[in-house]
Amino acid sequence: MVSQILILIGSFLLLAFAGKWLIDALARIGVCLKLKEFVLAFFVMGITATMPNLIIGIVAALNGIPELSFGDVVGANIFDLSIVVGLAALISRGGLSSNSQTVQGSSVFIMVIALLPLFLIFDGNLSRIDGIVLLIAFAVYTVWLFSKKDRFTKVYENCPVRFSQREIIKDILIILSGLTLLLIGGQGVVQSALFFYQTFNLPLGLIGIFVVAIGTSMPETFFCLHAARRGQDWMILGNLMGNVAITSTFILGIVSLIAPIKIADFSPFVIARIFLIIAVLSFFLLIRTGQKITRKEGLVLIGIYVVFLIVEILTR
Repeated sequence: MVSQILILIGSFLLLAFAGKWLIDALARIGVCLKLKEFVLAFFVMGITATMPNLIIGIVAALNGIPELSFGDVVGANIFDLSIVVGLAALISRGGLSSNSQTVQGSSVFIMVIALLPLFLIFDGNLSRIDGIVLLIAFAVYTVWLFSKKDRFTKVYENCPVRFSQREIIKDILIILSGLTLLLIGGQGVVQSALFFYQTFNLPLGLIGIFVVAIGTSMPETFFCLHAARRGQDWMILGNLMGNVAITSTFILGIVSLIAPIKIADFSPFVIARIFLIIAVLSFFLLIRTGQKITRKEGLVLIGIYVVFLIVEILTR
């Protein structure tokens, strides 16, 4: 029992540190190659920050428990759109600015994309066909982003290191090391989840929604809080929107192609589905109705997650 808890904690630490290494290394490469700011935020940061979710999803699917990945994605999206956005709004100077056309336009796609898996799995099965639909949705959103030239007019100029072949090779080695640690950490999380599932008869979905989701959300949480202190609102919202889009479509699409997600008992997901809808709609309304997410609104978002936890505890 104690050893499994230590393995779980150690695996989450591996995911957190490896995720941070990947984000830092890819950010340095992207910045020094003069990548546009939204590309850096959405694709580089977003894809890197969701690597723990992808690794755990693939490992879970290969172990025959893909529903763990579904719980992870649902829980991570609730956590990102409530806790992470809320904390970033509290730390950021004057709240999070959301008046750019990119953020406004993307918010509509994010609302649809985040809720699409809930609609597709309504019959209790996220099939391979559903997985293809999710991957198509991700492709459509990506094409839409690249079709707008104004998405990429601002170049991120703050290069922290001198651009050199030596630095690139160093960062590539860091990336490879980070990916290796992610694989080890992901395997540890899945094995620990299986232990708690078999020993205490805890629903895999519930383990995914809380334990796994919070652990896999640490890389983007650290990144967003760091960006908030530096006043990089564009990077925060781009990263979080990227996370939600990638986990809801690309990752669940890949997992369901490997092993269709069948959920016989929806009871662990009933409350989570309701609060995911609340979190998504609240985020959408705050983005669309104002020029920024204020600190008071950040507290409201954090409150949504607190209420979610309380309701889950009281109903168990």
